[in-house]
Amino acid sequence: MRILVVEDETELADAVVEALEDEYYAVDHAADGKRAAALMQANQYDLVVLDWSIPPPTGLELLRRWRREGYGTPVLLLTGSRTSVRDKVEGLDVGADDYLTKPFAFAELRARIRGLLRRREKHLHTDLQAGDLVMQRAARAVTVNGDPLHLSPKEFGLLEYLLLHKDRVVSRHDLSEHVWDERFDPMSNVIDVLIHRLRKKVDGTRPTRLLHTVPGAGYILKSKRS
Repeated sequence: MRILVVEDETELADAVVEALEDEYYAVDHAADGKRAAALMQANQYDLVVLDWSIPPPTGLELLRRWRREGYGTPVLLLTGSRTSVRDKVEGLDVGADDYLTKPFAFAELRARIRGLLRRREKHLHTDLQAGDLVMQRAARAVTVNGDPLHLSPKEFGLLEYLLLHKDRVVSRHDLSEHVWDERFDPMSNVIDVLIHRLRKKVDGTRPTRLLHTVPGAGYILKSKRS
């Protein structure tokens, strides 16, 4: 999952980015409205954490523009000064999906993000499964035939995306857009390396496989071994 954090308070932005990366999200950061607009246009985000009072265009102006242009990406609106009921109503009416007032607990931030992602994709469950492969997302645990797999954060994020789109071909572009942040080099072989590592852990020497390469198209994680 890839998230855009739009926040101009440096310390808070760094803390939010770190908290979300600890949850295995890929995170981009913008400190002003102009940068946020450019990132939104260039990338596909699963969710935006948007501060209301950023250098122009403001969070509310950005949100209004995005909804007018047809962006349906869930937006969690943050505010430190706009705390009245009237302000909250305005933010929600413009198109925010949820609202969080500063200061906030990071546990609540993470919970609200999970809730918004579940609402966006009704098939997002706590546990994901393909054959004998089971991912417990809340516990960050993965097993194959009951045996635990030890995955790096990026391997976990990659497998999560494949599980969410099982039985569908996923392109390299899809993976770079949703599993990596803006620092990803599309000319590198990072995806190939991680897919190779993931295949060794998920399939090993088993005669049948879950993870397959589709030449010229990408990769597919099947719901049954074949």
